Amino acid sequence: LVHRVEPYDINTNDFVKKIMHLNFAMAERAVRLINEGTRFDVIHSHDWLSFYSAKLVKCSYNIPLVVTIHATEYGRNNGIRTDMQKYISSVENKLCHEACRVIACSNFMGKQINGLFNIPWDKIRLIPNGVDIKEFEFSFDWLNFRRRYAKDDEKIIFFIGRHVFEKGIQLLIEASPMVIRKHNNVKFVIAGLGPMTEEIKDKVKSSRLSEKFLFTGYMDEDTKNKMYRVSNAAVFPSLYEPFGIVALEAMASKCPVVVSDTGGFSEIVKHEFNGLKAISGVSESIADNILRLLDDPALSERIKNNAYNIVKEKYSWSKIAENTASVYRQLI
Repeated sequence: LVHRVEPYDINTNDFVKKIMHLNFAMAERAVRLINEGTRFDVIHSHDWLSFYSAKLVKCSYNIPLVVTIHATEYGRNNGIRTDMQKYISSVENKLCHEACRVIACSNFMGKQINGLFNIPWDKIRLIPNGVDIKEFEFSFDWLNFRRRYAKDDEKIIFFIGRHVFEKGIQLLIEASPMVIRKHNNVKFVIAGLGPMTEEIKDKVKSSRLSEKFLFTGYMDEDTKNKMYRVSNAAVFPSLYEPFGIVALEAMASKCPVVVSDTGGFSEIVKHEFNGLKAISGVSESIADNILRLLDDPALSERIKNNAYNIVKEKYSWSKIAENTASVYRQLI
């Protein structure tokens, strides 16, 4: 049963205050439900955004708290530099220390939680994210859909994600001329938006590569899943990636992936087996790995089949749900 709340309707442009308004509303609803007889066995909080309500209910009713940390402020920004970053990082720290168990989506994130916040390993549980593979198994007019994005003789290189520095979109733009010099019949389809969108568009234009790029803006789930199916490679050159669920989505769609050898990507992808890994932060390495997929159809075919099987075996939601339920049962 899901209970939805609206944040307090108090006008402010202060992001932290908005988060506090949401937490007050969540805490109010939880207290009311408990006082009306609803029993909660476990509180599960995700990231710092729900810290205040989670701590209030935990301490008021002595209910065990589980926390999932999806990313840290330190990792997102490669350090703590501003007052806001310092504040968010300190809330993350307090949340982890309040928790009975801390779930990390990868060993990379587990190490970060242990190192940054001094959380002991016996309190940390590693449970990856996952995908529902059935969402990527459907029929559609493959050819006509593809023609909306590229010519029939063009190979599609697909990127989807926020256009921010940590996602490495700038590195893919830098790699593109190296790819185009050896494979002129390519089209880079760039989905998503962010503070770097106009900057990377200007860079493409100044490089006189506009005809090789298509910026789609926001892309809905249905279109995204079809794009994976028609693309020759999906490229995710992140500089910081706690897990990397986009790689799983591509793998579930039998689209070969090129990822940066960093964070969660390093744990999901085994080089030359279920994907290719580029040296993190090096555009030449990204280009080299894209070219390998374009030049070697047998490698591409082997990688995408292995990747599909790995997703089915290791990253199904049923397995992840059972692992999460096991954490709950231990606390109850």
